[in-house]
Amino acid sequence: MFDEETITRRTVLKTTGGSLLAVGAGGLAGASPDEEVRVNVGFDSGRGRSAALDAADEVVREFTFDAATLRLPKRAATALAERDSVRYVERDGTARALSTTWGYDRIDADVANINGYTGAGADVAVIDTGLPCDDPCLPNVGSGKAFVDCSSDCCAPWDDDNGHGTQVAGVIGADESCSCTTGIAPDATLHAVKVLNDYGAGSYSDIAAGVEYVARQGWDVGNLSLGGSSGSSVLKDAVEYATNNGVLLVGAAGGSGPCTSCVGYPAAYPEVVAVSATNRNDELASFSSRGPEIELAAPGSDITTVGSGGCATLSGTSYATAHASGVAALVMAQGYTNSGARTRLQNTAEDLGLPSDEQGSGLVDAAAAVGLNSSDD
Repeated sequence: MFDEETITRRTVLKTTGGSLLAVGAGGLAGASPDEEVRVNVGFDSGRGRSAALDAADEVVREFTFDAATLRLPKRAATALAERDSVRYVERDGTARALSTTWGYDRIDADVANINGYTGAGADVAVIDTGLPCDDPCLPNVGSGKAFVDCSSDCCAPWDDDNGHGTQVAGVIGADESCSCTTGIAPDATLHAVKVLNDYGAGSYSDIAAGVEYVARQGWDVGNLSLGGSSGSSVLKDAVEYATNNGVLLVGAAGGSGPCTSCVGYPAAYPEVVAVSATNRNDELASFSSRGPEIELAAPGSDITTVGSGGCATLSGTSYATAHASGVAALVMAQGYTNSGARTRLQNTAEDLGLPSDEQGSGLVDAAAAVGLNSSDD
């Protein structure tokens, strides 16, 4: 049976030929003794088959080879596993098609997702131009709030009349059925906090109000794929307030590169995780801002995501930030506090050998962050 702690991308691709992720069978440790579980049972004799079928509350499927899929209490599954005539008992898992987005694969989000880490239970606020009401790639949009007016023909006050918020949200949490991409945290709930207008611009006070709102809702992650070259006292107050109230804020370093000490605000504030952008060669993207405030790096060049009415391939620290926010959602879904998740992201990042003002602690690593072995070896 597969061990969740040892599945790596190489194992997955070797098993499937690179076309479909292998089933992450998972263990039974998290289930209570009387909880009904769905398991695959392999046996090597008729006695083993009879024992398995007799123990089942429901026989889901019998294979022509020596195995069956059953529903039964965990207690019964554990007893079956101890029989000499039973080769294995594994909890049934889920397979997902591989994403075509290189950034998703590069940070081992595929490994995290196939092992069941999908961000379920986490709330991510997309503090941006809004989110669509009914995009099939984003069925996990929750509530919303608008701090700027939406242009005409909006489905809700927080509708995305620009497209940038939708693009960012696709990287964070697009559904696995989306033809454009799979989000890092496809089961996280995304909330629209519209602080930018249809031109993609917004005042610092509107952004501050949006950040304050996120804190008052008690949401886990606030994605800030926006910024300016100068600071603001009210925005500084807002990010301090949100951080003190449990929100992990993740911000875009900015696109002023090549440059030195040019990280924009609010990412430059110590309360915000500042994210730089890398390319397919694990180099700092030429457009990415850099500076001592950089905390993490993430893929941000030629990223395929959800566009207005289709798919779009885009570059920017906005999309690098979205990768980091998606991983933050995976971590906080496990019960980490905002400060604990921030430390976890730092400690599990992959060192790319870049200067610290370009990569911070390194490239964000989804599989390592949730406790999986993400090595390709």
